[in-house]
Amino acid sequence: MAGLRDKLPLLLGAKTAKALSSSLDIETVSDLLRHYPRRYAERGELTDIAGLELGEHATVLARIEKISKRRMKSRNGTILDMVITDGKRRLACAFFNQAWREKDLAPGKTGLFAGKVTAFRDTLQLANPEYELLDAEREAEAVDNFLAEIIPVYPAAQGMPTWSIAKCVRQVLDVLEVGDDPMPDELLKRHGLPGLERALRGIHRPEDWAHLESSRHRLKWDEAMAVQLIFAQRRHSAVSRPAKASPHLDGGLLDAFDKRLPFDLTAGQRAIGDEIAADMSSEHPMNRLLQGEVGSGKTVVALRAMLQAVDSGRQAAMLAPTEVLAAQHARSLREMLGDIGMAGELGAAENATRITLLTGSMGAKERKKALLETVSGEAGIVVGTHALIQDTVQFADLGLVVVDEQHRFGVEQRDALRSRGADSTSPHVLVMTATPIPRTVAMTVYGDLEISALREMPVGRSPIKTTVVPVAEKPAWFDRVWQRVSEEVGKGHQAYVVCPRIGDEPPSDKSDKRPPLAVLDVAPDLANGALKGLKIAALHGRMPTDEKDAVMQAFGAGKVEVLVATTVVEVGVNVPNATAMVILDADRFGVSQLHQLRGRVGRGSVPGLCLLVTETLDGTSTRERLAAVESTTDGFELSRLDLELRREGDILGAAQSGKRSGLKLLSLLRDEDVITEAREQAQEIVTGDPELASLPGLAQMVADVVDLERAEYLEKS
Repeated sequence: MAGLRDKLPLLLGAKTAKALSSSLDIETVSDLLRHYPRRYAERGELTDIAGLELGEHATVLARIEKISKRRMKSRNGTILDMVITDGKRRLACAFFNQAWREKDLAPGKTGLFAGKVTAFRDTLQLANPEYELLDAEREAEAVDNFLAEIIPVYPAAQGMPTWSIAKCVRQVLDVLEVGDDPMPDELLKRHGLPGLERALRGIHRPEDWAHLESSRHRLKWDEAMAVQLIFAQRRHSAVSRPAKASPHLDGGLLDAFDKRLPFDLTAGQRAIGDEIAADMSSEHPMNRLLQGEVGSGKTVVALRAMLQAVDSGRQAAMLAPTEVLAAQHARSLREMLGDIGMAGELGAAENATRITLLTGSMGAKERKKALLETVSGEAGIVVGTHALIQDTVQFADLGLVVVDEQHRFGVEQRDALRSRGADSTSPHVLVMTATPIPRTVAMTVYGDLEISALREMPVGRSPIKTTVVPVAEKPAWFDRVWQRVSEEVGKGHQAYVVCPRIGDEPPSDKSDKRPPLAVLDVAPDLANGALKGLKIAALHGRMPTDEKDAVMQAFGAGKVEVLVATTVVEVGVNVPNATAMVILDADRFGVSQLHQLRGRVGRGSVPGLCLLVTETLDGTSTRERLAAVESTTDGFELSRLDLELRREGDILGAAQSGKRSGLKLLSLLRDEDVITEAREQAQEIVTGDPELASLPGLAQMVADVVDLERAEYLEKS
């Protein structure tokens, strides 16, 4: 018999085990049985070919429509051309020097076809695909596997097609013995869940569709419970350490700031401000996520919270993801505060505070001065990058930390904050993100934080028109892109051109695609070509800080007309006169990034224009994502569309981080009931047993699904 932790060589043989390990990172029985089918096919039901992605390894169940043979022009050999169909769309397949396959592959036959999706003459195709014909003569075992009513289709890889994975799974299931169920019997009964062994058998070899559904439900519960137990433990740990209360002070800096605001706060800003004020008045540390659209006024809400901390005699720190953004935040806060943020300067108000900028690239003299202002308490508000929370930076009495852009701030960094308060207390923490997130997703991805959402946009924001520019299909549109940029500059406005890469590093994309376009190549090309005569500057993250600041200030002052940049302009950059943005290789960016990037335009009185330039073909999932960005500027709606378009396994950003996700079945949009129930159940369990000492099965389940190495991806969706 085989247990879940057993290694595969003894069960499957060294050759097969090595293939699973090298192609799919599958080492144990548990790894194999949790490599769930991507989908299921019924005999006679063909796969929808639409939405295949260039470069992916795909498996389709399709019918052969036609097959023909031709000679290669360039060298001696043959090409066997085959067209398969799902009844709606066709997909080309090509076999090189394999003419003998023509005997097998007759029109009308149905089979599973697997291979890497490539492009030939702007048409998607599978080159030398592996295949398994379902109506071919075969051994009894293969018939049992593939002529059943429900056919599992697994995420596959070169040399390890879905039918080979299914055979391995069948061999393991024949000798499987799970042992004790990690979920207590009481929980299984309370929630009507089958045992783990029955669920694992049912997900791979279901007796019927009802067995499959109950199995999926149980395994989703395991994933939801593991994550919610992690967050319940985090919440328990956070509140077990006290915080100093920072109540509102009548007649303090916050009241003075509110009186001089040149605009009225929105209803949302006021309501969330009241929530934060109440949190900070407590002796339990605040852990709150503030999410809202680009330009929805999160910075004003954060500044009001920081002033409440300063009014209580404590300090506030604001962490930004880049030095460019940190410097911009410091300037912006000084402008908003005026004389009440000028302590120690001529013309300062009587009860003023000081704003200090502290970054890693400062000169020694400047940095020493900033460190002294921080440790002495002279600086009420300290702005910087994540280097602020290093041990070398000491605060007099840190009461509040504001983190800008949560998706760039990992678990370990947040944990480090808890030790930065004075007298063994934790500072209050306010995390801001410009990526709107559906509440169910936020409950899972940011489960240790209370959640507030700014849904209103302040008065005065201009609309943004977004258009996809498909240059592979309509190459003439590319020239028109630069004409539109020139037209905007001709009206006295400015433009951004965003590239995926700097250009002084080796390309990270090892696929067959060309390297992403780079700032250091595009900027001179435009200056000497399509935008000749315009004032063009380049900006990227590896430039020295003083150079970056000089470029940004020149752009802000209108001395630069076109800024060619990486995503360093993604957040926080505010130039109201910039009305146009061109995003090159837009398919190389995530939906959230595209939404944030375009938020840099339309910040003044003139409508914004965003052009998404791509070579990807119509019908691919990437083009669907770009079309989603084109179709709406509602970030909350866009975040839902983005999740609906993502493939299984990407749901928590594991693919982007390069780490394997332990969450493979749970849909954060469709499984709200499971997530909610698991959250309540996890809270009840952890309240009674924070370390899960009496529930070793659940403790192990947490470790299996979200181990320490994988924990960080939960913060990066």
